[in-house]
Amino acid sequence: MQTLRTISKISGLAEAKPEKVANALEQEIRSGKLRYGARLQSESELVRRFAVSRTTIRKGLEALAGKGLITTRMGIGSFVTFDGQVLDNALGWTRALASHKDAVETHVLRIAVVTDAALARQLKQKNSSFIAIDRSRSLRGSGRIVSIERSRVPFRKILEHIPLKGLTRGSLSATLRDAGLIAQSGEEWAEIECLSESDARLVRVAPGTPFLRTRRLVRDGEGQAIEYVVSLLDPRHFALHLEF
Repeated sequence: MQTLRTISKISGLAEAKPEKVANALEQEIRSGKLRYGARLQSESELVRRFAVSRTTIRKGLEALAGKGLITTRMGIGSFVTFDGQVLDNALGWTRALASHKDAVETHVLRIAVVTDAALARQLKQKNSSFIAIDRSRSLRGSGRIVSIERSRVPFRKILEHIPLKGLTRGSLSATLRDAGLIAQSGEEWAEIECLSESDARLVRVAPGTPFLRTRRLVRDGEGQAIEYVVSLLDPRHFALHLEF
């Protein structure tokens, strides 16, 4: 088993610790040592193996997930599908949808700091300030909007630049990751909602049209909320897939 020090000498590059972890595991995946579907070592085992912090391991795993080499699911159970294909939330909506023939385009509707006392109570946190990121996804070419997403990120000093500068590479996941906020667990709910007049006007359907509504709460390793997102999904393209 190669150590980080050995790998660093072989590569001859001054890599950051997460990159060293990611590169070592990527080499094992691409060489076939870790075959498709194989389970990686646990975070604790990787911490001991590479002699680095848990945060470093998580960032390294995030880098591998960003390349599509690994998938980390927050539990096994129900998943949203797009045109019959299961979407992997670990990749983010845009990345997951882009693999389909009907790729999507993302449009930012709003980024602002808002106050939501009710949501703060629901998430059991004292600070009622959130960064609101509202986006729509539309099919490339036709322009048909297939989803509306309203993300609420608990306000932190490290995120105060978002309303002014926008998202890192247009991705909320990348923005949170760069801030050291790594998703480790979560919950998701699904129900049916009839669109309000304003949402129906945006999607260009009749008010009251039923859409699939999902609510997703993502937490960090300490159990603190890092994102709460409500998505309205066109049932002509999205459905709920259950495994049991």
